[in-house]
Amino acid sequence: MPYAVAAQGTRIAYQVSGEGQPLVLLAGQSNNHTWWDPVRADFEAEYRTITLDWRGTGASDKPDEVYSTRGFAQDVTAVLDALGVNTAHIYGTSMGGRVAQWLAIDHPERVDKLMLGCTSPGAAHGYERSQAIRRALADPARTEQVLLGLMYTPGWLADHPGPYYVLGDASMPPYAKGRHLVASNKHDAWDGLPTIAAPTLVLHGTDDLFSPVANAQLLADRIPNARAELIEGARHAYFHEFRDVASAAVLAFLSAA
Repeated sequence: MPYAVAAQGTRIAYQVSGEGQPLVLLAGQSNNHTWWDPVRADFEAEYRTITLDWRGTGASDKPDEVYSTRGFAQDVTAVLDALGVNTAHIYGTSMGGRVAQWLAIDHPERVDKLMLGCTSPGAAHGYERSQAIRRALADPARTEQVLLGLMYTPGWLADHPGPYYVLGDASMPPYAKGRHLVASNKHDAWDGLPTIAAPTLVLHGTDDLFSPVANAQLLADRIPNARAELIEGARHAYFHEFRDVASAAVLAFLSAA
């Protein structure tokens, strides 16, 4: 397992497959690189796909310290440095989309094209999930069931009994899960969004209640040279359930002049 060494000497595990221009795929909160397993093959025929295990997850180190989405972006740059990659396309979903925002703000020279999926600029200016959903997710007896319903449509769940790749890294220690939650909740890239120079595609499912769909146009309006593309009927894991539509949209965006 290759590692990059990030701030404070933290080792960040990363994975590479495919050939071509580098495409970094960033997973959601409290998840590791397996988040992308169902769809990675859609990209690796044309691109050199790069994933990582966030600090606190997977094979990466799990320091008990303050985490932040901006700090996670520094971990991504450490991986790029370890691979000798100067610039890459960046595709982040959910919390990964929040981290991708900071990459494009703080390290514009490292980002070619930017794709933000099912994400938001942060609670201070974005649209947040309802209190009812928050309460349901906080009930340990119901968390997985509620989360599955937020990720996928009932019809898809009926036809796909699992395994599911977006429910969190079960190996994470409790303190790391808490650190991830705080990092995502404190994300606020609003002031920096107008400085993003990379061409940007914002993707979102129309039926996403986990990160409300209104965030998509909010981001597209705030980021120069950005456009939003909504996927009808999709929930938070649009990139998985609606992979034919979502992956095609990303590939078309990447290949466009």
